[in-house]
Amino acid sequence: MKNKLATIKYFPNNFKIIEEGDHVICAVSGKKIYLDKLTYWNVELQEAYFSYVEADKKR
Repeated sequence: MKNKLATIKYFPNNFKIIEEGDHVICAVSGKKIYLDKLTYWNVELQEAYFSYVEADKKR
């Protein structure tokens, strides 16, 4: 699926794809994050972050 926003449920050590897509959007920067590169998220807030920099800013 090219250029389709995915819907994701985030868990402590993984995530589940609810609606198929190839990316999510960073909650801080608005950057596109391809699912194969997704490594930072917040389970409580159910938000994805582009990198540790954005994740740290959210704290």
